[in-house]
Amino acid sequence: MRVLSKKAAAIATTGVILVAGTGVAYAFWSAGGSGSGTAASGTTIPLVVNQVTVVTDLHPGDSPQTLSGTFDNTSSGTVHVTSVIATIDSVTGGTTNGAGCSAADYTLANPTMSSVQEVAVGSSVGHWTGASIQFNNTTANQDDCKGAVVHLHYAVV
Repeated sequence: MRVLSKKAAAIATTGVILVAGTGVAYAFWSAGGSGSGTAASGTTIPLVVNQVTVVTDLHPGDSPQTLSGTFDNTSSGTVHVTSVIATIDSVTGGTTNGAGCSAADYTLANPTMSSVQEVAVGSSVGHWTGASIQFNNTTANQDDCKGAVVHLHYAVV
């Protein structure tokens, strides 16, 4: 077996390193690629609209009664409100169980109330007002509406 001198071993090692180093510099794979991911938004914001005005004794010839209220923001962040829209959802009760009394017996004025604000997290924060409700005074007998309850619905935009 032949033994290399230190000088020959150093030259051989340097050559191997140069060849290996050169191979690393030129030996690579090129490739493109693609991928995908998702991000989800929430679907609802838990904002409750409260009516704080108490509307009672609606009767023919009565003046309009103003509607106003607050918000309960139970979400984890601030909610932007542009307006509150009031509608008459239904009418129940009355002397004949409301059978002859309907939303047509009432006028809801200014149902879209501008209420631009940021409603912070917390209970009963923010404020809205501007709509009013009135019992219509017609020439027809409106006894069916005695004791009726008007159910209002509020939507936030």
